[in-house]
Amino acid sequence: MHEVVLSAPAERDLKRLPVAFFHRVIAVIRALAQNPRPPGCRRLHGSGHDDYRIRVGDYRVVYEVDDTATLVRIMRVRHRREIYR
Repeated sequence: MHEVVLSAPAERDLKRLPVAFFHRVIAVIRALAQNPRPPGCRRLHGSGHDDYRIRVGDYRVVYEVDDTATLVRIMRVRHRREIYR
């Protein structure tokens, strides 16, 4: 089981989400503690780290997995048109 940690930008992003998406995103983030690489997640290339993203409707959760420390760090939660800028 991994520990899930939110970065400060991710906390700000979560506060700005519409209520309907907020609950869906929180459910996905909690599930990352059990399985940090669930079906549907994609590895982000070019970041130089072990970064992944997972879809939640039109929103994306970008996170980093550290298996040695059993840690999942949520980096950003944004709409798909804004996340990769």
